[in-house]
Amino acid sequence: MNRIERKFEKLRSDCRKGFIAYICAGDPSLTKTRQLILEFERVGVDIVELGVPFSDPIADGVVNQRAAERALRNHVSLADVISLVEDVRKKSEIPMVLFTYVNPVLKYGVENFCRDMAAAGGDGALALDYPPEEAAEYKKLMDAHGLATIGLIAPTTPAGRLRPIVNFCSGFVYYVSRTGVTGMRDHIDKGVSPMVKKIKSLTTKPVAVGFGISNPQHARTVAEVADAVVVGSAIVKKIEQFGAAREMVSEVGRFAGRLARAAKSVRAERQR
Repeated sequence: MNRIERKFEKLRSDCRKGFIAYICAGDPSLTKTRQLILEFERVGVDIVELGVPFSDPIADGVVNQRAAERALRNHVSLADVISLVEDVRKKSEIPMVLFTYVNPVLKYGVENFCRDMAAAGGDGALALDYPPEEAAEYKKLMDAHGLATIGLIAPTTPAGRLRPIVNFCSGFVYYVSRTGVTGMRDHIDKGVSPMVKKIKSLTTKPVAVGFGISNPQHARTVAEVADAVVVGSAIVKKIEQFGAAREMVSEVGRFAGRLARAAKSVRAERQR
């Protein structure tokens, strides 16, 4: 098992739900990103998703787009993000997943990416626009290097594609709680619960739910049906609010801690 699998195994053993925090690497700087990851671990975040800055983030809402733009102005590349993972790994065992588009991976070289991610101590990747049907070599190389391949299922995913996506996934399955791009919303879609149940009927892998989760109440509601809750835009918005201020890391960490505690307040059924 890699760190992601071990984390979910521990959560199951403790009858707890997980919390996953997304941030864009390099926003407002790579140094601050490193500090945030370590602070997230301290306040109870279970897994960190590190966004790889990309110039055309078609699945991201305006908050995450602005974060990517700020990171790109800092000239942060995929190689820099992998180096950041390696640096964090010297201090922490928190699972880290790269949230990326396929273009940077192809430009870097799929084999190089898998090799370097594994060597740096990374745990997996979510390549948003890499269809499982076209990713056989990527999947093979990721598996060979012990890296999780995480795929997205959306409310609009055709029923016939659910099983191929689930089979493609390792580590966990990521369910997008609503249609559209990332971003904060006022409510959680009523379709989340039946869709998560449908996914769970196809797999024993953990199901994480993200997109649109903005506050502790949202996190608690989603944790009632999911194995883990993913929050990105609401956290990134806090980073944007504080920028490079001295208190940014502690304030963002405090917010992430409240979200994590809300998700973990929901007890999970003990697995037989």
